[in-house]
Amino acid sequence: MGESFVLATILMQGGGSDSGASPVTTIISIILGLVAIACVWMIFTKAGEAGWQSIIPIWSTIVLLRIVGRPWWWILLLFIPFLNIVIYLLVALDLGKAFSQGAAFSIFLLFLLPVVGMLILAFGGAQYQTSARA
Repeated sequence: MGESFVLATILMQGGGSDSGASPVTTIISIILGLVAIACVWMIFTKAGEAGWQSIIPIWSTIVLLRIVGRPWWWILLLFIPFLNIVIYLLVALDLGKAFSQGAAFSIFLLFLLPVVGMLILAFGGAQYQTSARA
């Protein structure tokens, strides 16, 4: 999921009207970015994919779509404003299903604490269900 890189980039930009991010903010951002990369890597590995694929932009999204059982061309739908939100929601729901989690977990994964949800999928006891793959 390229989202880990987006998260790291947003966090590393800092915020406010300061001329730059403080060293503490930068270190925390790097740590969070590395944790996000490790989570996605482990999720890919649990799903039977090579972990390194998770760090390649665009390709990681295609692999994620394969993991959740959606066709590769759905990546094109992610470029359409507003529709991309619906597609992201469906992919998150399918990701929860692929790891035997319910809709409530997927909502948690999407809106409440995505980092915690990714940690649970990556390092928790959730097992990938191959029947979810199309």
